[in-house]
Amino acid sequence: MGNAIFSSKQKIAVLGGGQLGKMMLVKCRQWDVFTKVLDPSPTAPARLLADDFIVGDLMDYQTVVDFGQQADVVTIEIENVNIEALYTLEKQGKKVYPKPATLEIIQSKARQKQFYADNQFPTSPHKMFAHKPDWKDIETPCIWKASRFGYDGFGVKKIETQSEWESIPDVPCILEDCVSIAKEIAVIVARNDRGECVSYRPVEMEFHPQANQLEFVFTPSTLNEKQLADSQKLAEQVAHGLEHVGLLAVELFLNDEGALLVNEVAPRTHNSGHLTIEAATTSQFEQHLRTILGLPFGDCQFFRDAIMINLVGAKDFQGTVIYEGMDDLLDISGLHVHLYGKAETRPMRKMGHITLVGSDIDLLRQTAKQIKQQVTVRSDES
Repeated sequence: MGNAIFSSKQKIAVLGGGQLGKMMLVKCRQWDVFTKVLDPSPTAPARLLADDFIVGDLMDYQTVVDFGQQADVVTIEIENVNIEALYTLEKQGKKVYPKPATLEIIQSKARQKQFYADNQFPTSPHKMFAHKPDWKDIETPCIWKASRFGYDGFGVKKIETQSEWESIPDVPCILEDCVSIAKEIAVIVARNDRGECVSYRPVEMEFHPQANQLEFVFTPSTLNEKQLADSQKLAEQVAHGLEHVGLLAVELFLNDEGALLVNEVAPRTHNSGHLTIEAATTSQFEQHLRTILGLPFGDCQFFRDAIMINLVGAKDFQGTVIYEGMDDLLDISGLHVHLYGKAETRPMRKMGHITLVGSDIDLLRQTAKQIKQQVTVRSDES
């Protein structure tokens, strides 16, 4: 099977050219796999590593269909793509992973929630709305989520006051009950087209309290052995239920009573899996490639402790990016810097990440918090 891949002229078409695509293409270059990338931005990070980079609208039907014609496998690094075009490519005999039917569910948080309910997967109590309901008709506190096009803390907001509610756009949405959250967990699952799957040990996540954006991911987590096993089992059940092919990131809550709840999933490589690059035998990016190309799964074992620190744009800055305080970090043992190649910063925009690896997770977490205070992603303009 390996010779068929590595001795062929197979081409992978990637919808989306952001940092996830860029990091996957590092492995494609190492393996000499030909890649085509489509992205609306002419300065998308993945342009630097693609064999063929095309500027185009990911939501335009004909653009996506035309883009997929010269590829053998079509995959994504972002969910917001034209589903009907993917169905057309699938009917033409292209291997499209994730499958359009799976992606159609995941694109909508409302459909995701319905999927969890239909399959008896535990999740937060919620209500769905085609339009923004009146203030008098909702119960607070609650979590508002736009049904579509939310990402990285955008399209998600905790609602406690009427003024907060008035700032919310009138779009299809879901309102979730606030639940007690003791820990937030992510499990990266790889599932192939034969229905086989493997998963990485659950990692623990810490979020920015105001922006609801991921700040730190670390392994080993503080979960006990039963919680670890139950988290992996639930995540794999979700992947099977969706009939997903490729990588699936499953975000879970552990509530104060010790019960697991499915928060949401991402049908692609994910921020919570970046530390696999330095800390696991097989990175999430290589694992995704192995899975969509029909190659054997790679080893999912973490062989060292690790913590990832998200680098995001500072609140009051927008413009040409400057990484303030970064140079002084490079004498720290076990530190790995990943900058995504985005020329301009803006508030809370993901610009890169740092991974620390070692043998003492408590020490790594302490150092990570110091680094977070030391580094500022800013610009000359504000």
